[in-house]
Amino acid sequence: MEKLEGKIALVTGGTTGIGLAAAKLFAAEGARVYVTGSNPQSLQAARSELSGVAEVIASDAGSAADIAALAQRFADSGGLDVLFLNAGVAKFGAIESMSEQTFDDTFRINVKGPWLSLKHFAPVLRKGGAVVMNTSINNQLGMGGSAAYAASKAALRSLVRVAAGELAARGVRVNAVSPGPIETPLYGKLGFGAEQLQGMAQGLVAQIPLGRFGTPDEVAKSALFLASNDSSFMTGEEIVLDGGMTRV
Repeated sequence: MEKLEGKIALVTGGTTGIGLAAAKLFAAEGARVYVTGSNPQSLQAARSELSGVAEVIASDAGSAADIAALAQRFADSGGLDVLFLNAGVAKFGAIESMSEQTFDDTFRINVKGPWLSLKHFAPVLRKGGAVVMNTSINNQLGMGGSAAYAASKAALRSLVRVAAGELAARGVRVNAVSPGPIETPLYGKLGFGAEQLQGMAQGLVAQIPLGRFGTPDEVAKSALFLASNDSSFMTGEEIVLDGGMTRV
């Protein structure tokens, strides 16, 4: 039997990277899948790649109006079983040089967006449903230049715990996947040049006992575990996928 047979699943930020891999895997495991994104180019590419696999919806993960409208869409169609809050941004820079706008944008998308999603989707999630959030190992590290990103992911980790407690009575579980360095397009959006990115990648690999970056598929498999009945006695938990970087 497929792990998500007959389930309705929504993946935010599902047009690239981890979200895209999760959308494909959830569909392969029997779910009817919807993904969101806000970049026109990524949306167009995803509609082509996910044709016959998932429905792609234009929706800003940090917009209150978009999130409310999205939740209403699922409320009108009968509800939702799996909510993978994967969308996020990573903007790096020293505390003294980062703009206030960059900090605000990071929290709008990485924290306020998931909070709004929980607020609007809580009544829509059916009993036995699962919420999975995408945090990061940066929520427990003091990596230079990561202040806004790390703080936003630490806030998200706390939100997982609170939401798990609040939604338990509804029969809905809330957990998180916490990736370390993963081979996704996100690394190309950090605002660094090619040489800086290469140097950063080499430095990170040197800190990973398994000696490599992870893949989106590896994170998607853990998201599937948390979304399915395989993790039926887990809530408020965070699964770390970092090749041993923070564990060994």
